[in-house]
Amino acid sequence: MTTDVAKCVRTGPTSGEGGSSARWARRTAFGFFGALLVFLAGLWAWRANGSDREAAARAGGPDSCALFDQEHAAWTAILSRYVTNGSVDYAGLKRSATGELTSYLRSLESVCRRHFDSWTREQKLAYWINAYNAYTVKLVLDHYPLRSIRSIGLLPGAAFREDFIPLRNLRGKTISLDDIEHEILRREFGEPRIHFAIVCASKSCPSLRSEAYRARDLNAQLDDSARTFIRDTTKNRFDASTRTLHLSSIFDWFHEDFERAARSLPELVARYADTATAAAISSGNVRVRFLDYDWSLNGRSRNDHR
Repeated sequence: MTTDVAKCVRTGPTSGEGGSSARWARRTAFGFFGALLVFLAGLWAWRANGSDREAAARAGGPDSCALFDQEHAAWTAILSRYVTNGSVDYAGLKRSATGELTSYLRSLESVCRRHFDSWTREQKLAYWINAYNAYTVKLVLDHYPLRSIRSIGLLPGAAFREDFIPLRNLRGKTISLDDIEHEILRREFGEPRIHFAIVCASKSCPSLRSEAYRARDLNAQLDDSARTFIRDTTKNRFDASTRTLHLSSIFDWFHEDFERAARSLPELVARYADTATAAAISSGNVRVRFLDYDWSLNGRSRNDHR
């Protein structure tokens, strides 16, 4: 008995038992590898579809495109309630309209390259001006209350360099306010009047309008914004006694943009000044001096300056 048991242990099961076990092992192995192949094929398909969606987003494919309101009615609805004579009620806006602002920003983010490329120049320009202003308001609200937009970030001007605007459908990346101003508006459009339309949330900036910029009215709106800014004596003024034109620092920072549209800064200012000032400037021999810039927040609530 002992010998038979030992023999059985050394030699294993009989041939019939071994064949059955081998077949079971082969079936198990085939099932495992089959399941693994199905899993890997599914994973590959999922990743491929994800890559297609990402490519569609970058190219403005159908998955990323959405109808867009060229009237920017949602932005006008916000501005008409919370902006008065250029002063912004940031406290009220943050309290009651952040959802509306977020919804409008999402509409800007939904625009894809394929649709955008089919727009008119005026539609594109209105889009970028409104985007700059709306995202500036969002940035202020994200840090509100504050005394100045320049207090955001570690260094002065950091707010304008911060990449927080997620326009991946349209630009393929998250961009900054500086990108919109310098790389898009100034470089791609060459329109000097944008400097009277984009608002950096400061008192010396042009006034934020109580309505959105719209393609159908854009030229008239830009002219009106230029007149409003140039005729505001807190920002620009002419001293007839010394024949000195005291101008906003904006004319100093971007004089090249203005001088491409006119032979000189006085000539450009005369286009939008009141009749008497325009005549005095146009007579020649005018000196130009630049005023200090007030970076205080363009808000109207006492809570702005906590």
